[in-house]
Amino acid sequence: MKKVERYIYPAVFSYDPDQEISVVFPDLDVATSGETDEDALLSARELLGCVLFGLEEDGENIPAPTPLSQVKTEENEKAVLVDVYMPSIRMAQVNKSVNRTVTLPAWLNAAALERNINFSQVLQDALKQQIQ
Repeated sequence: MKKVERYIYPAVFSYDPDQEISVVFPDLDVATSGETDEDALLSARELLGCVLFGLEEDGENIPAPTPLSQVKTEENEKAVLVDVYMPSIRMAQVNKSVNRTVTLPAWLNAAALERNINFSQVLQDALKQQIQ
């Protein structure tokens, strides 16, 4: 069975004074929060990916998302769609190494070898920083 590439679920963002923005996924009965809209959205996307990955791995039924127009909200709430790209979530769960060929100037290679620098670790650290 082909796995779904992208899921899109409605989330309810609740705004209360002097509190973090709470985010609830009514279809999945899970919640998170964030200090700003951007932070709350990133937390929601991360949570959505983790929950759906867990359901996939456990062979559980994944509920159909409620249409956005049918999501009930209160005065201090907004319903938004949150999407998650599952191939990147699935790959993040796999911690196997892959080989990559890297081209370096000869002088840089020699200097790094002289200092016993771990090329793989430096590349991983740089890529993580670049990706954030």
